[in-house]
Amino acid sequence: MFAQLKNIDTAFSHIRLFSIAVITACVFICCYTVYKSYALITSTQQRIYILSNSKALEAYSAERKDNIPVEARDHVKMFHHYFFTLDPDEKMIQNNIRKALYLADISAKQQYDNLKENRYYSNLISGNISQTIYADSIDINTDSYPYHFTYRAQLQIVRTTSIVLRSLITEGTLRDLARSDNNSHGFLIERWRTIENKDIKTINR
Repeated sequence: MFAQLKNIDTAFSHIRLFSIAVITACVFICCYTVYKSYALITSTQQRIYILSNSKALEAYSAERKDNIPVEARDHVKMFHHYFFTLDPDEKMIQNNIRKALYLADISAKQQYDNLKENRYYSNLISGNISQTIYADSIDINTDSYPYHFTYRAQLQIVRTTSIVLRSLITEGTLRDLARSDNNSHGFLIERWRTIENKDIKTINR
């Protein structure tokens, strides 16, 4: 009788251990499944599909801090492109300057006002002069905020009788700003100033 009870007790202990092991395994599998599902959903949400020319292109979202150097360089590049790429067309000049002034603070507006007061833009139009800028290098220091930049480029001025190449170096700082349609990178150029703007070559046409 006692032996039979002992066997029953042993069997019950084994069943209890087996049940605990099964429950533990089920809990582990459930937790693992939830974790992998969450990781998959997160990974899927980071994928963005862009429709271009009837083709779906896959893109990936990223943290802003990962893209700061790239976006900052493009912001500085586009500002200088709009500010210095000019043709003898008043509407084109106004449109480019308007785009540039959205990307910078009053320091850019002051330089624009000075050029306008000195009839720089009027002379471009009356002399049928075109001006194009080509960036050589854009150095951004993202180790400290606001981010300091130095922009080096060549300015090509095409006149009726000659082509003038000028060396242009500017510097300033970048401050974070909310993104908008007029400022897609979310930066604002501050304390912008020209360090160098001198002729390096003149080619007769």
